[in-house]
Amino acid sequence: MNASPLPLAPVVDAGWLGEHRAETVLADVRWYPDGRSGHDAHLAGHLPGAVWVDVDTVLSAPPDGTGGRHPLPGPAAFARALGALGIGHDTTVVAYDDNGGAYAARLVWLLRRTGQPAALLDGGLAAWPGALETGPVTRDPVERTPVDWPRDLLRSADEVARAAAGTAVVLDARAPGRYSGADVLPTDVRSGHIPGARSAPWSANLSADGTFAPPEQLAAHYAALGARPGTEVIVYCGSGVTACHDLLALELAGMDTAALYPGSWSAWSAEPARPVATGPDDGPPPGR
Repeated sequence: MNASPLPLAPVVDAGWLGEHRAETVLADVRWYPDGRSGHDAHLAGHLPGAVWVDVDTVLSAPPDGTGGRHPLPGPAAFARALGALGIGHDTTVVAYDDNGGAYAARLVWLLRRTGQPAALLDGGLAAWPGALETGPVTRDPVERTPVDWPRDLLRSADEVARAAAGTAVVLDARAPGRYSGADVLPTDVRSGHIPGARSAPWSANLSADGTFAPPEQLAAHYAALGARPGTEVIVYCGSGVTACHDLLALELAGMDTAALYPGSWSAWSAEPARPVATGPDDGPPPGR
């Protein structure tokens, strides 16, 4: 147990992890939209001592038809699941996946926004310079007290609709083809984006080597989209998972008050009354 949690940036590199390995718990958050098993990937090779954290059952509640594909878990269920994995309140967590942090970001953002030190491993699995470990990892279970999600950092569909029509900046973290509607996902009821949203694919947060761009570059990138300190910013994606990558990048850029629309496109598009826009991002409307 780490009695004095480390002050932690949203992203740390393998060198930092090597120096602080004894003070952290590693979380393997690999998940694959094509149906491959993240757990099988974990068993085949993971960072030494890393526990596997399932996006579908630990970081999400079961889909209910209104909250999208990955609704936020209830605080009590989240606390139970993390406690069963041996991740306590006073634990410093470093999470990774093998896709630029796209899925591990969900765990990191949830922990940071409920007061627990957590960070992404920059570069993910490939950044680890040592040997991998195989087989399951278990830690002694611990008790966690549920912590409510911060209401000021979450938005409903109605709040997003009002924000997108006003002075707030709404960012879509999906790939440009999904934003435009050109790429159709079988799981989506309709294709396109929320009217007024800007295209901000999470992959644009990364440099060519798969690590996060420098904070000043991220700040310039988001400023070009209208997201600047003091601006209301809301982020969504397909189901509220990869949007957290943008939220961590915004924090790196100096904006840690951006909010998540948890239901994201999977919830918005499932409501027939919600309008849908298609086509590429043409930039902000006048005055935005």
